[in-house]
Amino acid sequence: MPLREHLAELRNRILLSALGMAVGAVGGWFLFTPTFETLQRPLLAAAAKDNALVAVNFSGIASALDLRLKVALFLGMIISSPWWLYQLWAYIAPGLTGKEKRYTVGFVASAVPLFLAGIAVAWAMFPRAVTLLADFRPNGSEQLLDAELYLTFAMRLLVAFGLAFVFPVVMVALTWVGIVPWRVWLKGWRWAVLLIFVFTAAMTPTPDAITMTVMAIPMCALYFGAIGIGALRAKPRAKGEE
Repeated sequence: MPLREHLAELRNRILLSALGMAVGAVGGWFLFTPTFETLQRPLLAAAAKDNALVAVNFSGIASALDLRLKVALFLGMIISSPWWLYQLWAYIAPGLTGKEKRYTVGFVASAVPLFLAGIAVAWAMFPRAVTLLADFRPNGSEQLLDAELYLTFAMRLLVAFGLAFVFPVVMVALTWVGIVPWRVWLKGWRWAVLLIFVFTAAMTPTPDAITMTVMAIPMCALYFGAIGIGALRAKPRAKGEE
């Protein structure tokens, strides 16, 4: 396929993904209240623990509306994850044989749970991080956080780990297409592990190494698992070509 057609195909897939997220955002609009209450719960727990005022604050007259739109888009990304993950696969699939295209369902069926698992892992760490950071507040003081900054931080954290957990599935797809051989992934395992730990260190707001390691271990396991799956599939293909 020529470069121009590749770019046109990429543009179409991005547009279709954006439309799916927009449709999901409509449902996310009506889920704003329970989502906001859930994300605010760690702050309320920290306030109850110290019997202090710790809460989010809307600094502008349009801040609440702006925040509601952002949360709706965030929820729309989660709701429409099967759709835009399928678009990712559809962009890669032309490089596969007709027989291998049957794995479309397997790709989406594995990518969606991994995306949600990444979000779940980040959410399991999020309340502990909020409580720990709130403990640095001096005694007798109050802490009013900007609502937009607080929820943007939470949403970025959740989405970042969700996408990180999906990456191994993309690795397998790129290996099956023949763009990146599994041996290349294996040779770069040291850099991959280093980047995973740097990523978890940057994304986990807690300063302890235990949380960083707990977050990094499953990501490393998924990386090496993707290499193994790519290697198992590459051997039968190599025999067939011979």
